[in-house]
Order: sequence, then C-alpha cells, then structure tokens
Amino acid sequence: MQMPPLDPAILSRRSEIVSALRAIVPGEGVIDDLDGMRPYECDALSAYRQMPLVVVLPETVDQVSAILRYCQDNKVKVVPRGAGTSLSGGSMPVGDAILLGLGKFNRVLEIDYANRCARVQPGVTNLGITKAVEHEGFYYAPDPSSQIACSIGGNVAENSGGVHCLKYGLTTNNLLGIEMVLMTGEVVRLGGKHLDAGGYDLLGLMTGSEGLLGVVTEVTVRLLRKPATARAVLLGFPTEAGAADCVAAVIASGIIPGGMEMMDKDAVKCAEAYVGAGYPLDAEGLLIVELDGPSVEVDYLVDRVAEIARSRGATTVRVSNDEQERVLFWAGRKAAFPAVGQISPDYMCLDGSVPRGKLVEVLAEMRRMSKQHGLRVVNVFHAGDGNLHPLILFDANDPDELRRCEEFGADILRLCVRVGGVLTGEHGVGIEKRDLMGEQFTEIDLDQQMRVKCAFDPDHLLNPGKVFPKLRRCAELGRLVVTQNKIPFPDIPRF
Repeated sequence: MQMPPLDPAILSRRSEIVSALRAIVPGEGVIDDLDGMRPYECDALSAYRQMPLVVVLPETVDQVSAILRYCQDNKVKVVPRGAGTSLSGGSMPVGDAILLGLGKFNRVLEIDYANRCARVQPGVTNLGITKAVEHEGFYYAPDPSSQIACSIGGNVAENSGGVHCLKYGLTTNNLLGIEMVLMTGEVVRLGGKHLDAGGYDLLGLMTGSEGLLGVVTEVTVRLLRKPATARAVLLGFPTEAGAADCVAAVIASGIIPGGMEMMDKDAVKCAEAYVGAGYPLDAEGLLIVELDGPSVEVDYLVDRVAEIARSRGATTVRVSNDEQERVLFWAGRKAAFPAVGQISPDYMCLDGSVPRGKLVEVLAEMRRMSKQHGLRVVNVFHAGDGNLHPLILFDANDPDELRRCEEFGADILRLCVRVGGVLTGEHGVGIEKRDLMGEQFTEIDLDQQMRVKCAFDPDHLLNPGKVFPKLRRCAELGRLVVTQNKIPFPDIPRF
C-alpha cells in the first residue's frame, strides 16, 4: 500500500508550522515529539503506519477554523481524525500533513425530546448518545460494533451502520444536520432539526465523504423511542448455505428484522469462548435475528422466523426469554472481532456489500480463495443487507503473509463488485480500497467525484492520498484533447 511521496518543502518548514499551531492552540494542544505522536501513527487498519508531521488538538470551532485557514494559506495538508477506529485507513496520518484530532470536542450540547433529536460535538462516542437519553426511553439507532469507542464525527465521515441498520438505516438515515469548517476556515451549517433542507442535498454529500471536503464540528442526530418489545432468535444451521438461504427467505417473506447477523463456525467458537453466550458450537452458520415492536407483533414474527428457519434446515432455534438473554445473544456478536484475535496474531477486517441472493455463492467462493491464498478467513457480517465483514487471518510480522492478505482482500472486493455489489458498505474507501476504485467506477465516474473534491478543496489539502486511486490536479480535469491541430467543438466559446 503506497502513500504519496512526502513534500520536502513542507518537511523543511516543520518548526515554523509547529510554532504557528502553538499560537492558535496554546497549552498542551500541539504534540510534536515522537513519543507523544506515537499513538496517532495509525488507525484501526494497523498494518499500515506513518508518523504525522505534527498533531494538533483544538477545543473550539474558532481554533479549527484558524488551523484550516492557516493550512490553506500556507498549502499545508491536513488529516482530520476522530477516535481512530477507521478500518479502511481513512484517518491514517501522512508524514507531511498535520493530524487534526477532534477528541476534545466531546460534549452533548442539547437534547431536544420534543423534536426527538440531539445536538452533539463530533468527539462524542456513538454509544454516548444513547447513554445520554436512555433514561427517557430514547436511543440512537446506528450501532457499529465499535460503538463504545467510535465517535459520531467519524460515523458521519464513513456513513457507519451497525447490526440494526437493516431496519433503522445507516448514519445518513439518522442525521439531521451538521456544522462544518471548510478548508478556507469558513464555518457553515447544513440541515438542522427539521427533517429535510431545501436545495441540493449537501448534507447527503458530506455524509460518507471521508474527511475530503470539510471538518465536521457539530452533529444533530435523530433520536428514536426504544421499542416496546425486542426479542432475539438464535438460529444454528449445519451449513453456511442454509443460513444464507434463510436470510433471503426471511426478507422475501416481507419481514424486516431490527437486526440480522451471520457468523461462521470459527467466529461462533471464538465468540463463545470469549463471552459464553450459549452459541451452538456444532453450527456451521449462525444467525441472530432480532424482532422489535409491539409485543403481539413480535410474538407473531418470532414464530414466522422460526418456521422459515426450520424449513431451511435449522438445527438450533432459541428465542430470548428476557432482556438479559437478548443482550447476551448480541454480546457474542459485538465481541466477535476482538474474540477472533485469540486465534491469530493479526487480522484484516474487510467491508464489501453484495445482493442477499448472492450470499451463498460469495461465501463458497471465499472458501475457495482462502485455499488459493493459503490464509484463513472468518466471516461475521450484517447478513440482512448483504454487508460482508470477512476477517483475513495473518501475521503482520511476515511480509509475505501481509502481501497475500492484501491480494486475498482485493480478490474478495472484486468478487463483491462482480456479483453486483459494491466495494464498501460502511467502512469507507480510505487507503484500503483506494486502488480498487476502478473496479467499480469508470474514469468518467472518478472524474466527476474529483470535481466535487475540487469544488471544496482545490489544492487537495484535506486527507490526501485517500479514496482516489491516483493523484491529479484539479486543472487536469478541464484538459482538452487536440487532434490534428483541431480542438473538439470549436464553436463553443472558451474562456
């Protein structure tokens, strides 16, 4: 995985840049020593590391504005960072760029129950929003597995989802407004407490923009009432194909579960040893299906799901009897990623999406690829919406294993696109999928995306080296091809 070459002119000005930042953020807000910057050398895609030029931790919007304005005026690159839980390398630092950490923006600013929304700073954790409102019977729906640590600003940047996104949507479906700072230092607001804003959908554009267009400094999210009843059904199957077929059958029947997750045998064994959730260790494929709503409706849907599962060969059908058991069922799934760490020195967690009807084919092909590349793969994923999270097990200390892991991961993502899916569902592109963008998008598509980037950040100073497979100047997008001394469409006025 290659990053852009470092700019020696910027490196030579490091002392000057550090002094300028200290003038903007006094006290301990600027970190420039190697030991102090070490915790920021990577994000959750920890196979790739690079020390930043300097770390700055502002506390106010005015400070963020002044930092970006200074960087724009002096052509200094900036990498925004939340909690650093990105699994695609989206917040990986760059050696000639300032790392702009937003961890001190960690306050809940307003809770408005009448309008069912909360206004928070971007450093507030995903779970922190729910904790702030659960005493009144409300919660924030998107729930990534890293929700105890990941920040809401990072969720906006990556359009994060979670186990309940099948019914309740991703971040974009639960976001009402943001405050953001442009590269020029200008502070703008998009959306608000109202449901929809007029004009262009700039809020939708910013959601999932991976820190390429601006820095989010405030977020307004939708709050939901906690469902009257929620019950989880644990389903064990003798084959992965049976579990995958059950997923498609449940959705095809018209049932939209609150969550629908799938784990393979290795993931089940790891999670059970880690949490003790009572998972069936003989199952090749395990589904956790949650139904929520009025109790009469939930009881009916639980019976329907159990019936469908048995018709697809389920050998284990367990329904949670109380809230404690429901939470325990989910605890194993939520802990599956760290649990897999017990059986491998390292793993790389991928993220691609496929049509539900292709799950059986894709899982079988991944098993074949596993043998081809000589690396194990463990599957834990959001089955209801086809969002795969295969974990490739490897040893990062072995360069050959890292190389094979990269190749295996690339083959899985190409497979997702080939069967009609996409490169990512919620982790974003970052550096992990950057060089695979051409598998899904044409050169024209990428040029159009680049034009959006150029409209917000013409000097490409925000989060450089991410998302786009090759660096180009904005001026290159307006190039003309001259053939035999003739320009195309000569009658069109040119300026």
